[in-house]
Amino acid sequence: MEQCKVKNMYDLNETIAAELLEGIEYPWEALKGISNFIKQMGPSLNPDIYEKKGEDIWVAKSAKVAPTAFLNGPLIIDEEAEIRHCAFIRGSAIVGKGCVVGNSTELKNVILFNSVQVPHYNYVGDSILGYKSHMGAGSITSNVKADKTLVVVKGNEGQIETGLKKFGAMLGDYVEVGCNSVLNPGSVIGKHTNIYPLSMVRGVVLENSIYKNKNEIAAKKAEV
Repeated sequence: MEQCKVKNMYDLNETIAAELLEGIEYPWEALKGISNFIKQMGPSLNPDIYEKKGEDIWVAKSAKVAPTAFLNGPLIIDEEAEIRHCAFIRGSAIVGKGCVVGNSTELKNVILFNSVQVPHYNYVGDSILGYKSHMGAGSITSNVKADKTLVVVKGNEGQIETGLKKFGAMLGDYVEVGCNSVLNPGSVIGKHTNIYPLSMVRGVVLENSIYKNKNEIAAKKAEV
């Protein structure tokens, strides 16, 4: 499960939450700490750059937030982010620099690294999305198993008990998720991977892959 480790999935220079992630081995270990991390970091943010908008809510002055968007804390919205019409941020969310959170997109207990795009009808819950990752229209993270049992991360090298009932997906840097795909609980997608539209993803998908379905996963060709 070496690929699933924080050091192999993310560039921590691309998130305000680097301190939360630096001390852990696997990214899902951070999920329980997002809320408290925001509450601790928020008061220390530069008031010349960030404005306190409500209880445990800090929004960069350069961010664009539609008047119809719903913001609930704890929440940090970083510089140049765009929160569009009818976005629904339920709380415990870190939205990175230059991110786009679009119409009817819902966020809950998440870290979006810088330049992430969740622009159209997405649900992202109990998940971490790496630098410049993108979720196509209608794609979602499913964060609770149907039988309500604890989530297990399963890969070719074995499996890891997470101890978590709620765990959506961990997307590495530069991941592209196609429209109307479902990332099932415990999905871990390596960096630079493409997920085909209408896919149902479960378990670990190796970095630099093209995922069509569980039986059709191809390695990307090396760039010349």
